[in-house]
Amino acid sequence: MRLGLLYSGGKDSTLAALLVDRFYDVTLVTAHFGVTDEHEHAERAADAAGFEFRALELDREVAEEAVERMREDGYPRNGIQHVHEEALEAVAALDFDAVADGTRRDDRVPTVSRAQAQSLEDRHDVDYLSPLAGFGRSAVDRLVDAELDVEVGPSEEIPRADYEAELRAMLRAEHGEDAIREVFPDHDQTYVHGLRE
Repeated sequence: MRLGLLYSGGKDSTLAALLVDRFYDVTLVTAHFGVTDEHEHAERAADAAGFEFRALELDREVAEEAVERMREDGYPRNGIQHVHEEALEAVAALDFDAVADGTRRDDRVPTVSRAQAQSLEDRHDVDYLSPLAGFGRSAVDRLVDAELDVEVGPSEEIPRADYEAELRAMLRAEHGEDAIREVFPDHDQTYVHGLRE
């Protein structure tokens, strides 16, 4: 069975891929908007972890809507949630038997409700998996420490291919550097360099 897993090049989505790899033919899929070449970071991480990779360009209007929501809200949650839902829809519409992501039990964003998951499955005739849904942050961190070579650092300094990178670029281009600080709180990101020896 073929599974498309939304992939950022970070620890959560890489760990999710490792967990389902025994049961599925996994392709890591990075959704992007063609705004930057950030998706190439995910391709390198996927290659280093030994997975097939696919870049999927989403409609730029999705990103524009997300940026507008973030500006109106003053925080990124609803904008990133919007992009994640659209990305799941796009991957589910491809030639996969199942779709997955790296969302954890205690994530604030993105999240996928039971109703959203069932709707996605029913409309696209796919299975939706959230391999990390039962794992809290500390459990994920312990597994990652044992299995992955990961770089951790401030969001603006770590190479990554999550939605945030392109949304930041669009926000900066449209509203300036101050808008980034107004919308995004300081936080760390991760980037996977490969599996531990």
